[in-house]
Amino acid sequence: MQIDSSVYLEDIYPQNLLYGVTIRSPVAKGYLKYLVLPKLPDHYTVVTAKHIPGENRFEETAMPVLADGKLSYAGEPVAVIFGPDKIKLEELAAMINVAADEEIPFFLIDGVRADNANGIVREINIGNCGEKTGETFTCSYETGIQDQWYAEPSGAITWYSKTSDKKKQAGKTLVVKTATQWPYHVKRSVSRVLAVDQSMISMEPSALSLHMDGKLWFPSLIACHAALGTYLTKKPVRLILNRVDDFKYSPKRCKSNIDITSNFDNNGNITGAEILININMGAHSVNDNEILDLMCLGVIGNYRIDNLKLEAHAVNSNIPPQGPFSGFGLSQGFFAIERHVSQIADKIKQDPAIWRKNHIITCKNQIDTNNLIDLTAKSGDYYRKWTSYELLRQNYRERIPEKGENPRGIGIAVGFQGNGMLYDRSSCNVEATLTKEGVLEIRTSLCSSEDYVKIWEKAAMEIIPMKQGMIRLITENSPDCGPSCSSRNITAVTKLVEKCCLAIKKQKGKSPLPLTVRRCSKPSSGSLLNGVIASAYMDTGVFLKPGYACAVVEVSIDIVECIPKIRGVWMGIAGGRIISANRAKRSLTRGAAQALGWAYTENIEYINGTLPENQYYNFSIPSPADIPPIHIDFIPDDSGETRGIGELPFTCVPAAFMQAVSQAMDYSFISIPLKRKDIWEMVRHKRSETQAGVK
Repeated sequence: MQIDSSVYLEDIYPQNLLYGVTIRSPVAKGYLKYLVLPKLPDHYTVVTAKHIPGENRFEETAMPVLADGKLSYAGEPVAVIFGPDKIKLEELAAMINVAADEEIPFFLIDGVRADNANGIVREINIGNCGEKTGETFTCSYETGIQDQWYAEPSGAITWYSKTSDKKKQAGKTLVVKTATQWPYHVKRSVSRVLAVDQSMISMEPSALSLHMDGKLWFPSLIACHAALGTYLTKKPVRLILNRVDDFKYSPKRCKSNIDITSNFDNNGNITGAEILININMGAHSVNDNEILDLMCLGVIGNYRIDNLKLEAHAVNSNIPPQGPFSGFGLSQGFFAIERHVSQIADKIKQDPAIWRKNHIITCKNQIDTNNLIDLTAKSGDYYRKWTSYELLRQNYRERIPEKGENPRGIGIAVGFQGNGMLYDRSSCNVEATLTKEGVLEIRTSLCSSEDYVKIWEKAAMEIIPMKQGMIRLITENSPDCGPSCSSRNITAVTKLVEKCCLAIKKQKGKSPLPLTVRRCSKPSSGSLLNGVIASAYMDTGVFLKPGYACAVVEVSIDIVECIPKIRGVWMGIAGGRIISANRAKRSLTRGAAQALGWAYTENIEYINGTLPENQYYNFSIPSPADIPPIHIDFIPDDSGETRGIGELPFTCVPAAFMQAVSQAMDYSFISIPLKRKDIWEMVRHKRSETQAGVK
């Protein structure tokens, strides 16, 4: 088995290369006046927006490649300086002065409405929300930003390569090397910016490694910067961000504020709900329709709400552009509704798992969610533990836990995910060739890890008898498969690989080798909402065979250090056909650890529109020693269909974790990431109340 995209950018050094350093806006909002440049030595070049031969924007967004006039966030690229000596280059970059007229920036979204902030709006009305019956419960849920876990910083390397094709200009092809989830997005973006035909560009993906969907569009921006340098200087360019800049300016999981007011009867039935969603997309909306609609789907997609009023805003602000992240908007929406229904169950003194079984929607995709809940609960011994910890909780209501006592709690939550993006209308293409030597060459632009290659190899070998290692994956200039996200690799691409192999098997012996076939799948029909919904619940059928998950999380609380200790995580997965259980478990285990990082260790936030450097140096993700036991169980499925599972941990683990902490502390925590000071403030407040009661 051979993989072409196995080299990291850090390992690539073309001869006679130039390095690149980005010059950025010093203000969060304003207008660019001019640049004050030092005297540049020979072979040093500054590129600005006026040097762009094509359009000053890349694919599917109005975001400028280099700011020209309007400045929208601190750190926005306004120029790139290129030169042969990296140290000298950085010295010169530090001497460049960016003159700008500063304006008053806009950062926060709390309570913002569309009439006084730019962005998109969703309004959904079901039934009659004017009739309110039963008890009213209101709560606000907040989720913070989350950083990517990159193996190497974002970057791109570009150079001209000679070609034998005389039709191509000057007999040269521009080679673009970058780690991206969407190679053709990079190719189209560079083509647009340079005003050259796409046939003049050779897109060669480098090793992607762990990305958490953070490399859908950001690599295209950097690739355009590097390509401009090569286009204008005719020399290879190496532009790789340093770790601090990558941390500060790469897209993050966007911050969300979700207010839910619901009415429920004595049995916990939700008779009506009003939901207000605000998300901060930062400057220049990217995938805002996708993220906002998925958040709407997550917040009301699991439970029947007969009377609903939902208003959702994706707000633009003067922080760096936010973007797609594992779970997209589903994760934020699920956190809010899963916490909310757990609080309702608590108010009627019912086990949250029982409440979910009584009120969850029976989905159209033949997933028995009640069975999923029971199997996961059994794996984690949830029902017994919940009852025991409720007794401890009643005890702690009358006294403060003493030193050495560690209150315990357990939580449960459910979620689902789809395959691919709602608003991506690109087709998925795979080409396969069986060579004379018996090697099966699979050509696809999608490959985010070696795991998928091994899965495709296994699937192919079940159809075409061949020796292991006789499969070669080719990603360079392969057919366009669209974006590699939301389990598209394991579902759509795997199915196309199997179709190609079946076609080759059918032709083998009838036609001479080599045999080449191509198969294509069209995008799923329709998008999600566009602000209109007619049924009493959101139809998860907008997804192509969604996967479902239930998570149980058990914690104990160190009262002295105010730190939650996770005793275990149990996940039940309804993922359809699992081609490789070991690799699926590894992916889900890694995702669960990342989801826990979002829930309580990744405490980062924008201060006046930027991430201070001290947050980078103090940034903490769970170390291997901190990762608790994570148990994964797959629910048997005889359908033979693969379902998306890679992002499921983000839809249910954070809410289950927060419910466990809330039971342990007898206090309803509603925001992530959970901070030590949140626990300390609760303990201090309860201690003050107890002491006042004694007096």
